[in-house]
Amino acid sequence: MKFPRALGLTLLLCGGLGGAYLTGRVTAQRTLVTPDEINTVEITQKALQAVVRVDTRLQREQLQPGDDPIETGTGFFYKKDLIVTNYHVVQFQESITVTLFNGRRVTARLEGVDPGIDIAILRVTGVTAPATLAFGSSARLIPGQKLMTLGTPFRIQNFVGSGVYSVTASARDVPRTDQLGSEISQYITTTASIQQGNSGGPVLDSRGLVVGVADLNAAPNALVPGTIGIAIPSDVVRQSLDDLEKIGVPQRGTLGATLVDLDSLDPALRQLAGLSSNQGALIDQIPAGSAAARAGLRGSLRNSKDQLLAPLGDIIVAVDGQGVRDSFDVTRLVAAKRPGQTVTLDVWRNKKRVQVKVTLLKRTLQ
Repeated sequence: MKFPRALGLTLLLCGGLGGAYLTGRVTAQRTLVTPDEINTVEITQKALQAVVRVDTRLQREQLQPGDDPIETGTGFFYKKDLIVTNYHVVQFQESITVTLFNGRRVTARLEGVDPGIDIAILRVTGVTAPATLAFGSSARLIPGQKLMTLGTPFRIQNFVGSGVYSVTASARDVPRTDQLGSEISQYITTTASIQQGNSGGPVLDSRGLVVGVADLNAAPNALVPGTIGIAIPSDVVRQSLDDLEKIGVPQRGTLGATLVDLDSLDPALRQLAGLSSNQGALIDQIPAGSAAARAGLRGSLRNSKDQLLAPLGDIIVAVDGQGVRDSFDVTRLVAAKRPGQTVTLDVWRNKKRVQVKVTLLKRTLQ
């Protein structure tokens, strides 16, 4: 890392007064006085070599007059030619360019996508990763533990932020409008900076392991920069990457059926079904061969105007004994399972509550 000239002068003066000392890979002057500072510098100097800027040229149909045709995010090498980023960074790509930490630019192509957790894999050719990052366990994070973010906020490449892990937040408390991440049950929250352009970058612990992938931030309104960083847990990301590489699609659980929130129904329909509550998810359409179809779940009927008809299909009110409020809850609870596992649904059918066991199936490429 090269320090600005003014800072370098300060270091020389301090070094003359107190001397320098050697620790790990960093020769530190008096400006670095605590083990924590030295750890941050050591980790970021090494990790930055694996972090890239991701520039996506957007499809013309996605642009309005005056729009910038380039969307910028962040990614990182986890293998010599594979990069992780957010799906929302490259979702509407016409072409993708990545810039390495040293300024070298190369083209990249989409290798795999997982909109369910907002993750994408990019492949580069003609260049080998200067460094790669390894994954740690997000499940082992402790509130107050130091975290670091690396990325390209506001197109400032190689930006370093630090903070702490705060708490795991339910996806219900992290509203998003892009229809992505529908299968994330919980997010990591941190005081480390995650701003526009950080998306897809690594969230590191003090060992330099990736414990999360920067995704978005929370702010009081659209005019105020987000003050709470929100990241996808590494345990979820690592499982997805393994599935995408081996199978081509993520292997989280799914019923394969479309769902409708119960509180969105006409109260008269709920009354005809004998329901006094608006909490639950109505099963709408069930494709043949899906896990829902094989388990004997019942879908709903619609008329020529696409209006629901009585009697309604099965209404899911609990998953593995846990009550659900809407399709949001059902999707996430089922997604926590893997193919071959069984989930028990409590459904409202013919004005009675019955249990249906569903064996989840392996997902296939569409």
